[in-house]
Amino acid sequence: MRTGSVVQADWVKWRCQYGCDMYGARLTCPPHSPGPEETRKLLAGYKYGLLLRAGECREIRRLAPLLEREVFLRGYHKAFALAAGPCTLCSSCPKSCRHPETARPAMEACGIDVFATARRNGMHLEVLRDREAEQDAYGLVLIE
Repeated sequence: MRTGSVVQADWVKWRCQYGCDMYGARLTCPPHSPGPEETRKLLAGYKYGLLLRAGECREIRRLAPLLEREVFLRGYHKAFALAAGPCTLCSSCPKSCRHPETARPAMEACGIDVFATARRNGMHLEVLRDREAEQDAYGLVLIE
């Protein structure tokens, strides 16, 4: 996909703050994660990305850094991954991350409208009606 198809909106981080009980609890989540303006600048430095979809956030958090590393080793030195949902590598975050090689902020934590981005790239997704419903999780590996 082209990174120009990534949809950003300032309201997305507000949904984290007023909708997620992990807000502020992880270094990869708001208010610690990059803001929308920083993310706009980051995306401007890339032409392409791999939009990932899996059945669980945990799977995206596992796959995204692995794909980032693989793409990097193939010569794309700017490769960078964005994951899904709050990081769960540790039970709680210390002052600095214990896993900077694999912990990545979620797309939504950085102000990316995951619904609009997925739809713009031909993927179908719907709002979950309850927490027990089967979900799809999305991640993004930026490539240049």
